[in-house]
Amino acid sequence: MRIATKNLILSLLILSLYPLSLTARPFVFILSQDDLKDATSSTSDDSPPDPTTPHDSSEWDEFGSESDSPHKSEDELDPGSWRPIFEPDSSSSSSSAPPDPVPASESYSLYFSGVSNMVSAASSGDARVMEEAVAEIEAASNEGYAHARSVLGFLSGMGMMRERNKAKAFLFHHFAAAGGNMQSKMALAYTYSRQDMHDKAVKLYAELAEVAVNSFLISKDSPVIEPVRIHSGAEENKEALRKSRGEDDEDFQILEYQALKGNAGAMYKIGLFYYFGLRGLRRDHAKAMSWFLKAVEKGEPRSMELLGEIYARGAGVERNYTKALECLTLAAKQQLFSAFNGMGYLYVKGFGVDKNYTKAKEYFEKAANNDDAGGHYNLGVMHLKGIGVKKDVKIACKYFILAANAGQPKAFYQLAKMFHTGVGLKKNLPMATALYKLVAERGPWSSLSRWALESYLKGDVGKAFFLYSRMAELGYEVAQSNAAWILDKYGERSMCMGESEFCTDAERHQRAHSLWWQASEQGNEHAALLIGDAYYYGRGTERDYHRAAEAYMHAKSQSNAQAMFNLGYMHEHGQGLPFDLHLAKRYYDQALEIDPAAKLPVTLALTSLWIRKNHADGFLVHLIDSLPELYPKVEVWVEDVLFEEGNATILTLFACLLTVLYLRERNRRHAVPAAGEVAVPHNPIEHAAPVPN
Repeated sequence: MRIATKNLILSLLILSLYPLSLTARPFVFILSQDDLKDATSSTSDDSPPDPTTPHDSSEWDEFGSESDSPHKSEDELDPGSWRPIFEPDSSSSSSSAPPDPVPASESYSLYFSGVSNMVSAASSGDARVMEEAVAEIEAASNEGYAHARSVLGFLSGMGMMRERNKAKAFLFHHFAAAGGNMQSKMALAYTYSRQDMHDKAVKLYAELAEVAVNSFLISKDSPVIEPVRIHSGAEENKEALRKSRGEDDEDFQILEYQALKGNAGAMYKIGLFYYFGLRGLRRDHAKAMSWFLKAVEKGEPRSMELLGEIYARGAGVERNYTKALECLTLAAKQQLFSAFNGMGYLYVKGFGVDKNYTKAKEYFEKAANNDDAGGHYNLGVMHLKGIGVKKDVKIACKYFILAANAGQPKAFYQLAKMFHTGVGLKKNLPMATALYKLVAERGPWSSLSRWALESYLKGDVGKAFFLYSRMAELGYEVAQSNAAWILDKYGERSMCMGESEFCTDAERHQRAHSLWWQASEQGNEHAALLIGDAYYYGRGTERDYHRAAEAYMHAKSQSNAQAMFNLGYMHEHGQGLPFDLHLAKRYYDQALEIDPAAKLPVTLALTSLWIRKNHADGFLVHLIDSLPELYPKVEVWVEDVLFEEGNATILTLFACLLTVLYLRERNRRHAVPAAGEVAVPHNPIEHAAPVPN
């Protein structure tokens, strides 16, 4: 909130409070003693299996079986994905239509033609092209094409080229999800979780998290591809964007130079960037493999490990378990302990070697004994399933907690299952939902973030806004925040499409307000501040001091100094909160405790508070209270009169004239005395008595 704009004295506060923490806080997993369930451990391997955690569950099928087809592409894991449009040359793109229940290739063509045209219209702002694109999507939907229904759900929910209707959006997503569209399942799960319908949300998030887990690496944790926050408060996040410019980034160019000069570590990093599409690079598995092989020739162990993973999965290469084991073994010999996880996995499944649970356990223990999170996770699975060891849920839970504390996403998935089913941990659906969501958001549909960022960096704000809006519907807080910021920052340049053509000012304000609100619900304190501002000033909504106070309380709960200051101001003036000078002082003091940079604004606020407390009916109090009415008038006068082009020129000339006159007068006073005049210097002892001889 910018309370200071209402008061000339408090206008300094903005400058002091502005450099605060303005990003959402990371998810922190906290497990209390109450969550631990007093479950008896199985004492024998022949105990009846738990139906909720079957022996051959998916977390032990990440490489598939001998008879399986090679590793599933992201298009197979995320059917209906827009990847063929944004990554047409990607090795993971499917060249043929996915196996949908409706055998209509025409529907498939209509769908991708419609999506392609929609993306083009979002970039150019051509409403006519957008209408034609929506018509193609509707035609595919009428043929029963599930993925087209997912897009219509998105358009209905956002109010793009149609009336905004959440009920219709829900129905479209419902039928799309029934047809196998994973992004609609994400949208439904997020909708249910917002309404605290955890019994329904948890089922969808569990399915989505399982798909995400199947795309993770086995030997080590996959690189975390977090959506980039393109703003830092009201300003662009230049540092984060600089690191995401791919081959144009100076740091990447230096790294590439080092790789070309033979630096094995640089080779591995570049290969990693290309393989996963990190740092703004377009994914290119061929380039990645080339760099990995060069690094392996120089004995780089991390490249050996990743090549072992690639050969075991058959991802972009012919599956070869013998080569996989060779690469992993070479990496492990160089003390890369995470490689033991891949070796143990091959022995668990019997891929390329004889199945040997004892040997697998030894490898997992070697990784775990060297503080590798993957080793803890794999030992947890062995104890959970009773594979080569006695089934013991308590021990499994202990290993999963160790792995989760180290950031292992699969461990979060297992703990979510425990909270979901009540096996090993006390049943807790809200916690299970949150943990499943954390894992699910790392699924293949997260590629939307990479495409949105790439568009933004190329200056295509409209396309970036369109993609971030799609992600926002799926529940990604960073995307909600980015989309809202683009609307506020770029206005008409955001190419925001409304019910018929471009968004009106009212539609943009309403959409930004909705996005900020969703982001604030997920812990974004800057969003909560903006929501408070919107209600306080009536921006895009009716003025409501009570709801403004609620939003500031939400930001205050996240230790936000500016929110605390705003709450103090509202208590001081009785706006939306009870008039209470003691509480006002408490909030001002708390703002200073949280952020020492708030010393100046808090000092000014406390001075105003002291005047109000000791001179309640005095002239100064009336003057301070009148400033909010005076300030807008002064602001308007400055903008309309002082900054008007002609007036500004005249005032500038007048200021220059005054400056010249002042300088001439100063020179005159210090000028050398005219010729013929005797300058009598000032002598402090001029009239002193003569000194005797």
